[in-house]
Amino acid sequence: MQLARVMGTVVATTQYQGLEGVKFLIVQPLSKTQEAEGKPVVAADATAQAGPGELVFVVGSREAAQAMPEPFVPVDHAIVGIVDDVET
Repeated sequence: MQLARVMGTVVATTQYQGLEGVKFLIVQPLSKTQEAEGKPVVAADATAQAGPGELVFVVGSREAAQAMPEPFVPVDHAIVGIVDDVET
């Protein structure tokens, strides 16, 4: 699980069966100190509530596919939670 900041949205005109209605967001992975780390990635929003500017939890690989409402759809990253506060 990794922290990330939502940067924007992606619009897909055609979607894989099982991904209809799922939002795709561009997220910037963050370090533990909330500094940008690596390149932005596209993540499916399993919470259906995340929006631009929000701090979120992102999972990848198999965990991302399992986090979706319909399991094992072809996604590489999924947003699984919205962060309210970070205490360091």
